[in-house]
Amino acid sequence: MSIHPILLFADSALIIEKVVLIVVIVSASLLVAMYSTYLERKVAAFIQDRRGPNRAGPFGILQPLADGVKLFFKEEIIPNFSSRFLFVLGPCLAMLTAIMVSAVIPWGNTVHLFGRDIALQIADVNIGILYIFAVVSLGVYGIMIGGWASNNKYSLLGAMRAASQIISYELAMGISIIALLMVTGTLSLKGMVELQKDATWNFFLQPLGFLIFLICAFAETNRTPFDLPEAENELIGGYHAEYSSMKLGFYLFAEYVNMFLSSAIMATLYFGGYDIPFVNDVALADKIGTNWTALLEGGVLFAKIVGFIFFFMWVRWTVPRFRYDQLMNLGWKILLPLALANMLATGLIMLIK
Repeated sequence: MSIHPILLFADSALIIEKVVLIVVIVSASLLVAMYSTYLERKVAAFIQDRRGPNRAGPFGILQPLADGVKLFFKEEIIPNFSSRFLFVLGPCLAMLTAIMVSAVIPWGNTVHLFGRDIALQIADVNIGILYIFAVVSLGVYGIMIGGWASNNKYSLLGAMRAASQIISYELAMGISIIALLMVTGTLSLKGMVELQKDATWNFFLQPLGFLIFLICAFAETNRTPFDLPEAENELIGGYHAEYSSMKLGFYLFAEYVNMFLSSAIMATLYFGGYDIPFVNDVALADKIGTNWTALLEGGVLFAKIVGFIFFFMWVRWTVPRFRYDQLMNLGWKILLPLALANMLATGLIMLIK
């Protein structure tokens, strides 16, 4: 059976479009992760009243490149008593799962190029939230495998802490999302953004749910005050204590990619995603064109993401690390009951309405 040339061309164009989109989004995620290290050091310097990186390039802007080159050329050490295959697999899996989350995030509205309408989203699956939870749950395996394969007691303790922490906080995070799904009625991230456009953002409908999600996002990304899996004071770096060169770089970059994508998810779920506040997007598109509007919407989403990233960094250099018993108490005795109460209250309000 022969395939019609027009259908063949359409399929080829779709594949090329998706490949280009994947390359752009993955490259942008890695670039943002790389320069988040620079921003983190600058924010820390500002809070601590010092300059921060200022030697590599003007204002130290080339410092992330210098760090990357340093990691790339450092000696690669694999411990003799480690499980060699799993030792290499751990950081690769951590990085892969971090990048995979970007596939379902809508980065902007549709643009019209080369006679085609191109959605700025790799895959608009109707179960986008479930996809994110599935991929994030796989991320802990990268940490567990790396910690176990190192054959180091400190690495193993860090990996066990990470697994316990992620499992504990995923429960509260998932229940907070259930309350949001009850309000929106969709699992699609694109659908959630469209419901919030020129309407009430979900943050105002679910403020407690957002607060729970935000705290759990800190725990899921192993950021201070929940960075116990890599606590230098007692675990000498935790699960990546035995890693060097780019394997260590993969673990470090994965944390910053996770922070970037967590910020994108929070902006999408609770703050309208690429919706421009106080502006009618449809009227704006009629006035300046679809492509320029999509560009502005992408810029607005990026501004929201940068705001969240700054908040992550500000908390790191302001709030001290929790003890492990405090971490578990917060997850199981405070956040989980709050998430359940929020879900029940949401259901009751919807029933009354």
